Amino acid sequence: MKKLIFLFAIMGVLPLFAQQSMDNASVSVTGEGIVKVTPDEVLIKSRIEHEGASPEVVKSQNDKVVNNIIKYLKSQGIDEKDIQTDYVNLNKTYEYNDKNRTTKYLANQAISITLHNINDYEKIMKGLLENGLNRIDGIQFKSSQMEKYEIEARKIAVLDAQSKAKQFAEPLGQEIGKAISISEMEFNQVQPMYRMDKAMMNESVESDETIAPGELEVKVRVNVSFQLK
Repeated sequence: MKKLIFLFAIMGVLPLFAQQSMDNASVSVTGEGIVKVTPDEVLIKSRIEHEGASPEVVKSQNDKVVNNIIKYLKSQGIDEKDIQTDYVNLNKTYEYNDKNRTTKYLANQAISITLHNINDYEKIMKGLLENGLNRIDGIQFKSSQMEKYEIEARKIAVLDAQSKAKQFAEPLGQEIGKAISISEMEFNQVQPMYRMDKAMMNESVESDETIAPGELEVKVRVNVSFQLK
């Protein structure tokens, strides 16, 4: 009798498990959103450096150029918050030649400069070189409205995931329900970084050539799970 009651109990629970399994059925897909952005700002990663036999001399040379560059930038209306010192170094190096050792010192200071008007780029670059700047570590074009484009890219990614989920469900005669989980898998802003050595910098100024900013790309990938019914 107890076995019979236990069997009836199992038979009563099985439909419940089956219903729960159907309710938990889902489809997971990856959606991608890409937004092309026209840059309106530029970040200049610059460096001033001098090498010599005396640490006092190379530091003095560097400090003089740094002061000239900061004065020049302020004269062009560049705000102090857009002129940032990234690091200052004074290093000792050795050169060996015919068993003789020569001591040299290298002073350098890296400065990041943000221009909020991309049309000022060529003029500012020329002024920096004329004031003693001797190295460019990177030129990066940016957008002042990046947050808006990030939101737009996320919306596109989620809608792309929804469209893919429907494509999976429809051939099976099923539909998708509400989203039950959403996670961001990847987010990046593809912004080209241009590097220039001293020869390239001088050539650019002499020929009035400028780097074309092109387009930036904001890309978001999301994983979304939808109910399957």
